Amino acid sequence: MQLLRWIDSNIERIIILVAYVFMAGIIFVEVIRRFLLNEQVAWSSTIPIYLFLWVVWIACAHNVRIRAHLSFDEIRTKLSQRGQLLCLLLDGLLWIVFSVIVIYYTTQQVLLSRDNFAIVQGTDDVLQWWFYVATPLAFALLIVRVLQNVAKDISDYRNGRPLKVQTGMLGD
Repeated sequence: MQLLRWIDSNIERIIILVAYVFMAGIIFVEVIRRFLLNEQVAWSSTIPIYLFLWVVWIACAHNVRIRAHLSFDEIRTKLSQRGQLLCLLLDGLLWIVFSVIVIYYTTQQVLLSRDNFAIVQGTDDVLQWWFYVATPLAFALLIVRVLQNVAKDISDYRNGRPLKVQTGMLGD
Protein backbone atom coordinates (compact mmCIF):
# COMPACT_ATOMS: atom_id res chain seq x y z
CA MET A 1 0.00 0.00 0.00
CA GLN A 2 2.85 2.39 0.80
CA LEU A 3 4.42 1.60 -2.58
CA LEU A 4 1.16 2.50 -4.35
CA ARG A 5 1.03 5.83 -2.48
CA TRP A 6 4.62 6.55 -3.48
CA ILE A 7 3.86 5.73 -7.13
CA ASP A 8 0.72 7.90 -6.98
CA SER A 9 2.78 10.79 -5.63
CA ASN A 10 5.70 10.44 -8.02
CA ILE A 11 4.63 8.78 -11.29
CA GLU A 12 4.50 12.01 -13.29
CA ARG A 13 7.86 13.19 -12.00
CA ILE A 14 9.50 9.86 -12.85
CA ILE A 15 8.12 9.75 -16.40
CA ILE A 16 9.02 13.39 -17.02
CA LEU A 17 12.53 12.91 -15.64
CA VAL A 18 13.23 9.76 -17.66
CA ALA A 19 11.90 11.23 -20.91
CA TYR A 20 13.71 14.52 -20.36
CA VAL A 21 17.02 12.83 -19.53
CA PHE A 22 16.82 10.68 -22.67
CA MET A 23 15.81 13.69 -24.76
CA ALA A 24 18.60 15.89 -23.42
CA GLY A 25 21.12 13.04 -23.58
CA ILE A 26 20.39 12.30 -27.22
CA ILE A 27 20.64 15.97 -28.15
CA PHE A 28 23.84 16.50 -26.16
CA VAL A 29 25.64 13.44 -27.54
CA GLU A 30 24.59 14.09 -31.11
CA VAL A 31 25.60 17.77 -31.02
CA ILE A 32 29.05 16.71 -29.78
CA ARG A 33 29.26 14.02 -32.47
CA ARG A 34 28.15 16.46 -35.16
CA PHE A 35 30.75 19.09 -34.31
CA LEU A 36 33.66 16.86 -33.33
CA LEU A 37 33.23 13.85 -35.62
CA ASN A 38 31.13 15.33 -38.44
CA GLU A 39 28.57 12.55 -38.08
CA GLN A 40 25.15 12.12 -36.54
CA VAL A 41 22.59 9.32 -36.32
CA ALA A 42 19.56 9.91 -38.50
CA TRP A 43 17.03 9.60 -35.68
CA SER A 44 18.72 12.09 -33.33
CA SER A 45 16.48 14.94 -34.46
CA THR A 46 13.21 12.97 -34.41
CA ILE A 47 13.29 10.85 -31.24
CA PRO A 48 13.69 13.91 -28.93
CA ILE A 49 10.64 15.49 -30.53
CA TYR A 50 8.61 12.35 -29.86
CA LEU A 51 9.94 12.17 -26.29
CA PHE A 52 8.75 15.73 -25.84
CA LEU A 53 5.18 14.42 -26.18
CA TRP A 54 5.72 12.39 -23.01
CA VAL A 55 7.20 15.35 -21.15
CA VAL A 56 4.47 17.81 -22.13
CA TRP A 57 1.36 15.70 -21.63
CA ILE A 58 2.47 14.03 -18.43
CA ALA A 59 3.44 17.47 -17.09
CA CYS A 60 -0.08 18.60 -17.95
CA ALA A 61 -1.50 15.84 -15.73
CA HIS A 62 0.97 16.78 -12.99
CA ASN A 63 -0.05 20.44 -13.12
CA VAL A 64 -3.70 19.48 -12.82
CA ARG A 65 -2.77 17.34 -9.82
CA ILE A 66 -1.06 20.25 -8.04
CA ARG A 67 -3.61 22.75 -9.40
CA ALA A 68 -1.00 24.83 -11.18
CA HIS A 69 -3.08 25.08 -14.35
CA LEU A 70 -4.68 28.27 -15.60
CA SER A 71 -7.47 29.43 -13.30
CA PHE A 72 -9.05 32.62 -12.02
CA ASP A 73 -7.97 32.44 -8.40
CA GLU A 74 -8.47 36.13 -7.70
CA ILE A 75 -12.20 35.78 -8.30
CA ARG A 76 -12.54 32.43 -6.54
CA THR A 77 -10.88 33.54 -3.31
CA LYS A 78 -13.60 36.17 -2.92
CA LEU A 79 -16.45 33.66 -3.31
CA SER A 80 -18.15 31.83 -0.47
CA GLN A 81 -16.94 28.31 0.23
CA ARG A 82 -19.97 26.95 -1.62
CA GLY A 83 -19.15 29.16 -4.64
CA GLN A 84 -15.55 27.99 -4.53
CA LEU A 85 -16.67 24.36 -4.48
CA LEU A 86 -19.00 24.91 -7.43
CA CYS A 87 -16.15 26.50 -9.41
CA LEU A 88 -13.84 23.59 -8.55
CA LEU A 89 -16.52 21.08 -9.57
CA LEU A 90 -17.06 22.96 -12.85
CA ASP A 91 -13.29 22.82 -13.43
CA GLY A 92 -13.34 19.09 -12.85
CA LEU A 93 -16.26 18.56 -15.22
CA LEU A 94 -14.62 20.63 -17.96
CA TRP A 95 -11.28 18.83 -17.55
CA ILE A 96 -13.02 15.45 -17.81
CA VAL A 97 -15.04 16.42 -20.89
CA PHE A 98 -11.96 17.86 -22.59
CA SER A 99 -9.89 14.81 -21.66
CA VAL A 100 -12.45 12.36 -23.01
CA ILE A 101 -12.44 14.23 -26.33
CA VAL A 102 -8.63 14.19 -26.44
CA ILE A 103 -8.48 10.49 -25.52
CA TYR A 104 -11.02 9.59 -28.19
CA TYR A 105 -9.27 11.37 -31.05
CA THR A 106 -5.69 10.63 -30.05
CA THR A 107 -6.48 6.96 -29.58
CA GLN A 108 -7.59 6.93 -33.20
CA GLN A 109 -4.21 8.46 -34.14
CA VAL A 110 -2.35 5.83 -32.08
CA LEU A 111 -4.31 2.98 -33.65
CA LEU A 112 -3.81 4.35 -37.15
CA SER A 113 -0.05 4.61 -36.59
CA ARG A 114 0.05 1.13 -35.09
CA ASP A 115 -2.04 -0.47 -37.83
CA ASN A 116 0.13 1.10 -40.54
CA PHE A 117 3.39 0.18 -38.83
CA ALA A 118 4.47 3.84 -38.95
CA ILE A 119 8.17 4.02 -38.23
CA VAL A 120 9.96 6.98 -36.63
CA GLN A 121 11.94 8.81 -39.31
CA GLY A 122 15.59 7.79 -39.33
CA THR A 123 14.99 4.41 -37.70
CA ASP A 124 14.34 0.92 -38.96
CA ASP A 125 12.11 -0.46 -36.23
CA VAL A 126 11.02 2.23 -33.73
CA LEU A 127 7.27 2.61 -34.04
CA GLN A 128 5.63 6.03 -33.85
CA TRP A 129 2.68 4.81 -31.82
CA TRP A 130 5.00 4.09 -28.88
CA PHE A 131 5.34 7.86 -28.57
CA TYR A 132 1.83 8.86 -29.63
CA VAL A 133 0.32 6.72 -26.88
CA ALA A 134 1.63 9.33 -24.42
CA THR A 135 -1.29 11.62 -25.15
CA PRO A 136 -4.24 9.34 -24.36
CA LEU A 137 -2.38 7.84 -21.38
CA ALA A 138 -1.55 11.27 -19.98
CA PHE A 139 -5.13 12.47 -20.35
CA ALA A 140 -6.40 9.30 -18.67
CA LEU A 141 -4.01 10.07 -15.81
CA LEU A 142 -5.30 13.65 -15.87
CA ILE A 143 -8.85 12.35 -15.33
CA VAL A 144 -7.61 10.34 -12.34
CA ARG A 145 -5.97 13.48 -10.93
CA VAL A 146 -9.16 15.50 -11.47
CA LEU A 147 -11.22 12.87 -9.65
CA GLN A 148 -8.72 12.82 -6.78
CA ASN A 149 -8.96 16.61 -6.51
CA VAL A 150 -12.76 16.53 -6.62
CA ALA A 151 -12.87 13.91 -3.87
CA LYS A 152 -10.54 16.04 -1.72
CA ASP A 153 -12.57 19.19 -2.41
CA ILE A 154 -15.83 17.52 -1.42
CA SER A 155 -14.22 16.10 1.73
CA ASP A 156 -12.76 19.51 2.64
CA TYR A 157 -16.11 21.19 2.04
CA ARG A 158 -18.03 18.66 4.14
CA ASN A 159 -15.54 18.93 6.99
CA GLY A 160 -15.41 22.73 6.94
CA ARG A 161 -11.77 22.90 5.85
CA PRO A 162 -10.70 25.67 3.46
CA LEU A 163 -10.72 24.70 -0.21
CA LYS A 164 -7.53 24.86 -2.24
CA VAL A 165 -8.37 27.56 -4.75
CA GLN A 166 -4.98 29.24 -4.88
CA THR A 167 -1.63 27.63 -5.61
CA GLY A 168 1.81 28.32 -6.95
CA MET A 169 3.55 26.54 -9.81
CA LEU A 170 5.80 24.58 -7.43
CA GLY A 171 3.24 23.78 -4.73
CA ASP A 172 2.06 20.29 -3.94
